[in-house]
Amino acid sequence: MAEHTQETLAQAPAVHDESLFLQAVKEFFENRVAAIGLVILIAMIAVALFAPYIAPQNPYDLMSIDIMDGKLAPGSKSFDESVTYWIGTDSQGRDMLSSILYGLRISLGVGVVSTIIALIIGAIIGLWAAYIGGKTDTVIMRIVDLQLSFPAILVALILLAILGKGVDKIILALILVQWAYYARAIRSNVLVERGKEYVEAAKCLALPQRRIMFSHVLPNCTPELIVISTVKVASAIALEATLSFLGLGMPITEPSLGLLISNGFKYLQSGYYWISFYPGVALLVLIVSINLVGDRLRDVLNPRLKR
Repeated sequence: MAEHTQETLAQAPAVHDESLFLQAVKEFFENRVAAIGLVILIAMIAVALFAPYIAPQNPYDLMSIDIMDGKLAPGSKSFDESVTYWIGTDSQGRDMLSSILYGLRISLGVGVVSTIIALIIGAIIGLWAAYIGGKTDTVIMRIVDLQLSFPAILVALILLAILGKGVDKIILALILVQWAYYARAIRSNVLVERGKEYVEAAKCLALPQRRIMFSHVLPNCTPELIVISTVKVASAIALEATLSFLGLGMPITEPSLGLLISNGFKYLQSGYYWISFYPGVALLVLIVSINLVGDRLRDVLNPRLKR
């Protein structure tokens, strides 16, 4: 009987956590706009992941591109009439649909990877600064304030002017731009959590500071970090697109959505609207869907903001 009681008590937290998760999911889908945004986002992630299998053409393979197919209107056939370009081609003869699918891979990959790394770095620094306090906290927060005082686009431009073009370079630039946001956000949360009873109880049990910070304090800051990181993915994608549009982001051989828009911008007044228009629509839909999901997550995960 005692063993059965212990098993029941051991399973209770898991059941409670599961019920909270299901409740959060149910509450999320009560907002139809956010639900539609999530479905669109999942669909765009899926087509980006499986782009090599569903794209009609590999836009990075120069052997599959024919310059004679350059600037074809939507619905046109290729020069040898073997392929139909449903949304046209760019000036180099690349299928715009394939370019958008591959561009989604790069934009999403850069945004997600840079955000995750910046989140880890910023969370560790902010957690450490807030929990230790004193001069360490002051110095770190002044560095954060100094970085946040400059526009993100300006910092990224300077870094890329020094580092050069490339996927790894732009990811590094986005990490250096973003980490300060997470450091400040988690610091403010830790300052609140640090004075709560469960932290005092952990100190009374003589638990190591590292365990208190990462096993007790950090999990209670996770909901807000999830919301911030979701919104910041959209910001990172928009910033990467801006940099690529200015010619300082991705190389011409691996165009992201921003570079695709830039490639067709000079042809807008010539009537070749589709070269910029369709990548722009894809970028807009991607950023809006991420923001819709992030905004709803904020309402669900923060009880003070529930309506």
